Amino acid sequence: MDCDWKPDEQGLQQILQLLKESQSPDTTTQRSVQQKLEQLNQYPDFNNYLIFVLTKLKSEDEPTRSLSGLILKNNVKAHYQNFPNGVSEFIKNECLQNIGDSSPLIRATVGILITTIASKGELQNWPELLPKLCLLLDSEDYNTCEGAFGALQKICEDSAEILDSDMLDRPLNVMIPKFLQFFKHSSPKIRSHAIACVNQFIISRTQALMLHIDPFIENLFALATDEEPEVRKNVCRALVMLLEVRMDRLLPQMHNIIQYMLQRTQDQDENVALEACEFWLTLAEQPVCKDVLGGHLSQLTPVLVNGMRYSEIDIILLKGDVEEDEAIPDNEQDIRPRFHRSRTVAQQHEGDGIEEDEDDDDDLDDDDDTISDWNLRKCSAAALDVLANVFRDELLLHILPLLKELLFHQEWVVKESGILVLGAIAEGCMQGMITYLPELIPHLVQCLMDKKALVRSIACWTLSRYAHWVVSQPPDLYLKPLMTELLKRILDSNKRVQEAACSAFATLEEEACTELVPYLAYILDTLVFAFTKYQHKNLLILYDAIGTLADSVGHHLNKPEYIQMLMPPLIQKWNQLKDEDKDLFPLLECLSSVATALQSGFLPYCEPVYQRCVNLVQKTLAQAMVNTHTHIRAHTHTHTHTHTRLHIYTHSALLLLQLHQSQPEVYEAPDKDFMIVALDLLSGLAEGLGGNIEQLVARSTILTLMYQCMQDKMPEVRQSSFALLGDLTKACFQHVKPCIADFMPILGTNLNPELISVCNNATWAIGEISIQMGADMQPYVAMVLHQLIEIINRPNTPKTLLENTAITIGRLGYVCPQEVAPMLQQFIRPWCTSLRNIRDNEEKDSAFRGICTMITVNPGGVVQDFIFFCDAVASWVNPKEDLRDMFYKILHGFKNQVGEENWRQFSDQFPLPLKERLATFYGV
Repeated sequence: MDCDWKPDEQGLQQILQLLKESQSPDTTTQRSVQQKLEQLNQYPDFNNYLIFVLTKLKSEDEPTRSLSGLILKNNVKAHYQNFPNGVSEFIKNECLQNIGDSSPLIRATVGILITTIASKGELQNWPELLPKLCLLLDSEDYNTCEGAFGALQKICEDSAEILDSDMLDRPLNVMIPKFLQFFKHSSPKIRSHAIACVNQFIISRTQALMLHIDPFIENLFALATDEEPEVRKNVCRALVMLLEVRMDRLLPQMHNIIQYMLQRTQDQDENVALEACEFWLTLAEQPVCKDVLGGHLSQLTPVLVNGMRYSEIDIILLKGDVEEDEAIPDNEQDIRPRFHRSRTVAQQHEGDGIEEDEDDDDDLDDDDDTISDWNLRKCSAAALDVLANVFRDELLLHILPLLKELLFHQEWVVKESGILVLGAIAEGCMQGMITYLPELIPHLVQCLMDKKALVRSIACWTLSRYAHWVVSQPPDLYLKPLMTELLKRILDSNKRVQEAACSAFATLEEEACTELVPYLAYILDTLVFAFTKYQHKNLLILYDAIGTLADSVGHHLNKPEYIQMLMPPLIQKWNQLKDEDKDLFPLLECLSSVATALQSGFLPYCEPVYQRCVNLVQKTLAQAMVNTHTHIRAHTHTHTHTHTRLHIYTHSALLLLQLHQSQPEVYEAPDKDFMIVALDLLSGLAEGLGGNIEQLVARSTILTLMYQCMQDKMPEVRQSSFALLGDLTKACFQHVKPCIADFMPILGTNLNPELISVCNNATWAIGEISIQMGADMQPYVAMVLHQLIEIINRPNTPKTLLENTAITIGRLGYVCPQEVAPMLQQFIRPWCTSLRNIRDNEEKDSAFRGICTMITVNPGGVVQDFIFFCDAVASWVNPKEDLRDMFYKILHGFKNQVGEENWRQFSDQFPLPLKERLATFYGV
């Protein structure tokens, strides 16, 4: 095939007919088109027809020609490596010849096609592409210049890394100076392309750009007030990125840049305003923020506050005038995918519940999630939030006068924005706000009854931001009225308000914990009634509110009358949902919390729940295995299995597999998330039911399945299976013990701190196994000890992992002191510092017994770091009598060993509180 390729007239007509049909809205027609396209892909020159329609067939309408190009693009993505040489050469030539087509749509389509070919590793195999496009930039013909620039912009976006590598002989050294020349071009579209191209190389600090950083910034300033919004937007975007990368170059001009960004944040074009508003978010994260921005707060605050108002378009998109919509079913596309957080085992600390390592990123995710996710309102609110955290009460001075006016305004849109402002500053300005809260909280509770749904929903969110303060006051003052009103809003007739109220209530539950116990009957009444009322999307949030309630009140939920209210609707949903329904995730998470809270109260429900979880794991493994054998191209979530002992193919798995092979785009390869959530619920059951789970484990294949899960390629699967291993070890070790010889080597290979959560759960499980195994642990110590010592000495290891590692080393030493004690000196110091802050509990108890036993075996190992040991001992509030004796003997043994005078010198280094504690409790 050469460049003189000509289409066959009949073939051409057939393809045009297909292109016409594919624009039909009818799904059956769409499906038959898909099948015909797949068949046509068998013919090598099918792609020649597609490029021919795009570039040569000027008689056809533009949408049809463009569609032909987009189908070709998809083929390039999927099968480019199988194109015969002649075909790919023909396509490349046609693209370069038609980059200057007179139609903007066709030019853009050709550009997309070029970058798709380029990103298939073809930049190396298409050496003339970049020089040719750069040459076309100098064309007198506007269309050619614009088309070439459009294609270059897409290539810069898709292949930035490779452009800056030695593989291509560093083309950017030529390209970047070339782009800079076009900043002053007479056409706004071309100026905009030029900036967009250079912008791709800011964040990566590309050398070729850094060499020209000064002319680049000068050119940006020159375009600051360009009449074209797209140019202003790209200028703002560049300045925001330069803040992170070349603050040194912006600082001398910072005053002017801030003044400029203040104007742009109020730009008539919302896209420009949004880009400019990002500037404040980024600046807030820079150390210089306080110095450079302090003087501008009085100007900036009102600008951000104004940006937080709903625009008229927002209100139309949000159906802000529809007050009652609870009976209208949800549009399935609006339901965001939920991601399950796999189980991580953590220690309890003094004065709090469980240590949370993750940041709550959901803080400002308050409302309007149905408009395009990120808009000026959200960005302004986020900026105000971060600036409140930087400036604290200094910002409050500028906000308070505005707030007074907004919060009591007659117009609902203005009042609503005031409530959002109040919520946005909650975290940063909390100290300064405290004096106003006794007056503001009742006003916000009043706003929960506003006649506008959007006011009611934002009031829910803002109140949740002050939940911590509400809970710190006497309950009758604010907690009770707030809770009463929020529960009514959970049953609101508007879906957005239901959602906001449910989320706010979950936050309140986390803060209030057992303060809610007196109101449990009333709370459960409301939540159970919501089951009958909610549409699909809010049901998922309701599960979360119920799960959080269970986490917060714990065993107080275990009363027959509460169980009677709560369990029937949950089990009814559980029975309705099919195994492949994603709604199982939030329901399984919810049941996991409920099972842990109810403990023995969950017994009547546990068998079907347990059985189904085991089936879900088995099904997912069977599907993954079959997939490995048939080399299906799986979707991104899936990681397939290799090692296996399981020879059970379930019927449904095989059926799904056949469907997946026949229609891969409809039937996904197995989704490991089902398995992860099921493993986590099994952990919840083991934790809640304890020894009562023994018979269920005895009658199932769960240990065989876990053996596979522990070797899965996907870290989250391993993480959850190690958590379950630890929980089953505590609940019914007799069933785990026969598998220990198989499990221990796997645990040893997973002590890799690069995967923190996997490593953490594996470490914890080893500790639980040690306690159960006793001296029989001896053959396995060598498999894990070396890694554990390495982890505890590693800099920047997260606190939770350090604590679990220390506890496990202590437990290993407790059961096998002869094996572990010789290494004492290598870990005693970090061991003591990581355990001094956790609460007295069983795990801490066994770990300290271990350390004392090891010190008895190898007293020399602790001598150099004895002060750390003393400090760790003093962290105990009330150790058990025999543990206290162990401490006493070691402290006095050391004191007698070194003699009175040396001990006095030694203990003079102690901080006073430590000295006093040791004297009071141990008489040293």
